Amino acid sequence: MIQKSTLLEVADNSGARQVRCIGLLGNKRFATIGDTVVVSTKSINPKGKVEKGKVYKAVVVRVKNPVKKSDGSVIRFSSNAVVLINNQGEPLGTRVFGPIKKLPFGSFMKIMSLAAEVL
Repeated sequence: MIQKSTLLEVADNSGARQVRCIGLLGNKRFATIGDTVVVSTKSINPKGKVEKGKVYKAVVVRVKNPVKKSDGSVIRFSSNAVVLINNQGEPLGTRVFGPIKKLPFGSFMKIMSLAAEVL
């Protein structure tokens, strides 16, 4: 579960390495997989598309908290990770690193198609 001021890894090649959650969209107290959050970049790659300290939207793709799948099994990732998106919901990067859990149907299909492994 992601709250305000949580440090998150970035799972794409947009240029950001680490971001901090500064807000949750949808009037929620915490976010889980598939939710949209507002983040601020904390550390970046010098040749990336993003700038340090700028505010972006992101989709949560991995959480440390256990998440139940529809078949009854439980998935637990080793880190909290997000994918940066633009205002239209398209990812800023062209690749998604690491496994991600299947996102809700109809939303963020482009992110799932870019991922190497979808659980």
